[in-house]
Amino acid sequence: MNDPRPVLVVTSLYDPTADVVVRELHGRDVPVVRFDAGDFPASLSVEAEITQDGIQGRIDTPSRTADLAHVRALYYRRPTGFAFPHLAEQDARFAVTQARYGLGGVLASLPDCLYVNHPHHIGDAEFKPSGLAAAVGAGLRVPPTLITSSPDAAKAFVERHAPVIYKPLHNPVYRMDDVSSVVKIAEVAAEDIDHRVGGTAHLFQRRVPKTADIRVTVIGPRTFCVRIDSDLLDWRTDYSRLRYTPVAAPPKIESALHAYMDHFALLFGAFDFAVDTEGRWWFLECNPSGQWYWLETETGLPMCAALVDLLERKP
Repeated sequence: MNDPRPVLVVTSLYDPTADVVVRELHGRDVPVVRFDAGDFPASLSVEAEITQDGIQGRIDTPSRTADLAHVRALYYRRPTGFAFPHLAEQDARFAVTQARYGLGGVLASLPDCLYVNHPHHIGDAEFKPSGLAAAVGAGLRVPPTLITSSPDAAKAFVERHAPVIYKPLHNPVYRMDDVSSVVKIAEVAAEDIDHRVGGTAHLFQRRVPKTADIRVTVIGPRTFCVRIDSDLLDWRTDYSRLRYTPVAAPPKIESALHAYMDHFALLFGAFDFAVDTEGRWWFLECNPSGQWYWLETETGLPMCAALVDLLERKP
C-alpha cells in the first residue's frame, strides 16, 4: 500500500533542479505539494492550530492541499522572500516579519517530517565562519583564513600568507546596468588593502596551489564526488571550460564529511574542496542548498534517485 503522506517541495517557481525531483517523485506515485513560500499570502494560505498533539491544520495552494499533521518530508530549496509591495514601508516590514515567524515557524515544526534540509539548520550552516570552524572540528584541512574589518590586520595577513584571495562572506545579487551579478572571488595583494576594509567584515584566505577542484554532494548516507578540472580560480565563472570525472573520497574525508553534516544536522550538503599539488584536499565551503543536478547530467551519477529515496523515506 502506497504511503498517502505528501512530500512538500518549497522552492521558487523557476527551479529546474526541483522540477527534476518532482518528476521523479511523481514517477514513484509519491504525492507532492509544491509551493513558493514567497507566494504567501497572495496565492498560498495557512491554517495551523497548536494542540497537545502538536501542529494540526493545512496549507493550501491554488491546486493542492497539505495536511500539516501528515507530511512525509519537506525539501526546502531557496524559496523567494516575502513581499508586500502594496503596503507602506513600515506596514510591509511588519507583515514580512509576521509571515516569516508565522508561516516560517509552522513549516519548521511539522511533526514526524523529514527535512532536507531544515530551514533553521540551513541558516546556521550558511555562516562561512561557522562552516570553517566546523570543518576544522570534523578533521578537514582548512586554509588559513581571516575575517576582519581592520585594514592593518588584513594587510599583515596578506603579507604573511601570500598569495591570498578575497571571498564575500555571503553573496547578494547586485544589479549592474540592469544585469544581475555577484562579487567574484579574486586574488589580492597587500597594496590593494586600504581604509575601505574598515567599512564591513571581509574574508581573506590563503590561496591553495590547486591542481583541481572537487565537488562532493552528500545526500543522506551517500556521497557523490566529482573532480572538476579547469584553469580557473573559481570554476563557477565559466562552466564551458570544465571537465568532470567521478572519483572516490578518501575514507578519512568521507567520515569527516558526515561529522560535519551531523554538526549542523543536515541531510544534504554540497561541499567544495581544492586539491593541491601534493594531492591533499582543502575544505573551502559547504552549501546546504547547493546545485547538484548538472553534475548528474555530466557524469551519470544517480543523485536525483538518492535524493528522492531520502524524501520518499525508503527503508
